[in-house]
Amino acid sequence: MAEVVSIERDGEEAARAALERCIAVGGIAVFPADGLYGLACDPLDAAAIQRVHRLKGRDDGKPSAIMYFSPLAMRELVEGLGPRTREAAGSLLPGPVTLVVANPKRRYPLACREDPERLGVRLIAGPLAGAMCPLFQTSANHSGEPSPSRFDEVPGEILAGVDLAIDGGALTGHPSTVVDISLFDETGEWTVLREGGLSAGDLAATLSIC
Repeated sequence: MAEVVSIERDGEEAARAALERCIAVGGIAVFPADGLYGLACDPLDAAAIQRVHRLKGRDDGKPSAIMYFSPLAMRELVEGLGPRTREAAGSLLPGPVTLVVANPKRRYPLACREDPERLGVRLIAGPLAGAMCPLFQTSANHSGEPSPSRFDEVPGEILAGVDLAIDGGALTGHPSTVVDISLFDETGEWTVLREGGLSAGDLAATLSIC
């Protein structure tokens, strides 16, 4: 039976602490991101990642982003980026965007899958901001089904299979905009891989001055 924490009832600090405890012991959690509910675990724990894929129904082979809730937690990663990519990350994060960055040190290979030279990263604000555990994260839905924006839309089978479920109420319903800036320092090029919560115009305006 999953531990259920309600941000409205129990408070943000309780939710952050519960998430950190769960991830530290190899557990998996349902949690509210900025737009949709996600499934999360330790990005270095292969067994936990396999549990996440089983709960979703199949492993689609796609890479997953690493999510952070604190700039301090991602400092080491950011320091390894090129100067223009660091500036872009500083301008766009936190926010409704996933940045695919160059990953020459091949950090988090279980999330990168077949492309270890690139890594998707997120940094979000909100009630879980300040939690220090990076997350392997994917949407809290069965593969091929809609991603939930409300806690009561998370499938019961998924809630029954996790160790922690954090109820954050209704979210925006928008996925993150995914943008590949892995060549940004070399060529200045960037590519939108998925449209989402950050408009193309705002993205272009920000990247044009980095």
